[in-house]
Amino acid sequence: MRTIRYRESAKSCVQLGYIKGDLVYNVSRLIPEWTDPVTAWSVLRALGKSPVEAFERFTETSPATNLSTLIEQNALLSPVAAQEVWAAGVTYERSREARNAETKLQDSVYDRVYDAIRPEIFFKATYERLVSPGHEVGLRSDSNWMVPEPELAVVISSDGDVIGWTLGNDLSSRDIEGENPLYLPQAKIFSRSCSVGPAMLWNTGVEQQEEWTLSLTIYRSEQVVFTDSVSIQKLRRSTEELIHYLIRDNPVPNGTILLTGTGIVPPDDFTLMVGDAIEIAIDEIGCLYNFVAPPLDSTNRAPSGSR
Repeated sequence: MRTIRYRESAKSCVQLGYIKGDLVYNVSRLIPEWTDPVTAWSVLRALGKSPVEAFERFTETSPATNLSTLIEQNALLSPVAAQEVWAAGVTYERSREARNAETKLQDSVYDRVYDAIRPEIFFKATYERLVSPGHEVGLRSDSNWMVPEPELAVVISSDGDVIGWTLGNDLSSRDIEGENPLYLPQAKIFSRSCSVGPAMLWNTGVEQQEEWTLSLTIYRSEQVVFTDSVSIQKLRRSTEELIHYLIRDNPVPNGTILLTGTGIVPPDDFTLMVGDAIEIAIDEIGCLYNFVAPPLDSTNRAPSGSR
């Protein structure tokens, strides 16, 4: 069961849509208060109702639109209005290898955190910083080595319950982080450095995330310049463990997104360029598409209206 958030036009209100097949059924037309899946989840949970049964009823009375049409119109928004986005690091062997290559050190802090009991957890973005599916992520002006980090993203409640899953594009500066691990916030948090979407796959109790495969494809001048995939089964730490550490002594709001780390990193001689297109996909969730724009001038604000 998947939902999206979208606008039917540039000035229209946010809509919550239920995806069934190739169609999107407009939930907000019938229940205007439901413009975010977390609101719907909270209500249904309080009532003890099955989300699948509840949303199936919308297919009988709600207007429908082709999903492909909304994608072509760049109408999709972040699937959750998450106030906070957090991330976990060095949760795959490939990530540890890449971090060590950046620092050129053996027995680095990345080796130690990979094997440690406590995982690496860091802040990534606020809702205002999120880039919508189909829109531009941006390069950092003082970096010469940048890559996307494709990640499975978990949507959680304030109590740490898994509401659902989506995809994350965690844009990162490898040279800044490699220069000094203490520069991690600058390597990770900058204008247009994070996108999530396209849909939220609801946790109905039957999903098996360890069976999913995450893929990354990067296009340059419409040619594939990098592609790879990884099984979520290779995630060293369980999502429950990561959530446990995130919310320990750290209250988070309902709908918080936690990126679970990347198992796909392009080779060390690769860096993103302006105009590149990035596709991140898990079949059960969908395909998150973004393209790469130049750095913003520091005196300018990020484009509005694309959240």
